[in-house]
Amino acid sequence: MKKTVLVTGGAGFIGSHVTVELINAGYDVVVVDNLTNSDGKSLDGVEAITGVRPPFYKVDTCDAVALAKVFEAHHIDCAIHFAAYKAVGESVAEPMKYYMNNMLSFMNLIEAMRRQGGRANVLFSSSATVYGEPDACPVTEASPRKPATSPYGNTKQMAEDVLRDCCAAYDGFYGIALRYFNPVGAHPSALIGELPIGVPNNLVPFITQTAAGIRECLTVFGNDYPTPDGTCLRDFIDVVDLAKAHVSAVDRMTGEKMDTKYEIFNIGTGRPLSVLELISAFESANGVKVNWKFGPRRAGDTTEVWADPTRANKCLGWKAERSIDDTMRSAWAWQKHLDGC
Repeated sequence: MKKTVLVTGGAGFIGSHVTVELINAGYDVVVVDNLTNSDGKSLDGVEAITGVRPPFYKVDTCDAVALAKVFEAHHIDCAIHFAAYKAVGESVAEPMKYYMNNMLSFMNLIEAMRRQGGRANVLFSSSATVYGEPDACPVTEASPRKPATSPYGNTKQMAEDVLRDCCAAYDGFYGIALRYFNPVGAHPSALIGELPIGVPNNLVPFITQTAAGIRECLTVFGNDYPTPDGTCLRDFIDVVDLAKAHVSAVDRMTGEKMDTKYEIFNIGTGRPLSVLELISAFESANGVKVNWKFGPRRAGDTTEVWADPTRANKCLGWKAERSIDDTMRSAWAWQKHLDGC
């Protein structure tokens, strides 16, 4: 029988791409999203790509009663948790918003999985932010977690701890935390992609919206970092590659192939790019210019962080495959799709 995967935040950027890859891999998918940072149109794209429209529940995972009703309707073999606020700068300005939402939603999901009975598999959407300002790069899963540079990053650390402790305490409870770096791009079909509500907080949507004339100018936050060109260094990973890593992790969990009850994997390319290099890659891949300027550093940003993905390559049988040029072309194709071009 097909196994069923619950994807919270499944109408969002990463969640919709993971939903596509799960369906393509033969899983039944149930999507939960409160649509605060997305609209349900992404599910139209999922259906157009896969031929399947997954069951959708407009539910806030902070509402334990509403979430429980989803579990009454479906037996969930694995749950993937994306339902969280994710803007670093906003989290610095509004920490309680992030602590209340991100922690309660995750703990409600864990409780729902436990109450269901039987083996509980929980896959957590973690982040490279748990490494803070690392001592050395690339970071491995054994690299120390540093004090978070933002409340957003702190919620990722705290949720990892909750998941680890639950795996240690409860029989039949298993968890994987995927620490991913900087997801970018869109599906090659241009039918789903990143569509932030309001002003984008992430770099690539701001690049594409500026190139399209929606935004007047892109601000690059800081040019005085101790890096080759003075801008931050990041590990930019294509969202489809990232989505496929989730399928590999779900296969590992539901196939009962885990080495320990709680596992961590870095999901990145292992190749750092600066902010200026990414802008240049976008311009080169698409033959368009982006109007940009330097601005002051942004609170919560780290100087540099990129992954050593060796463990994920070996244990998950997964590897990032798409080039940065392909990724930047997909991001621009998605923007033109949104603009009706």
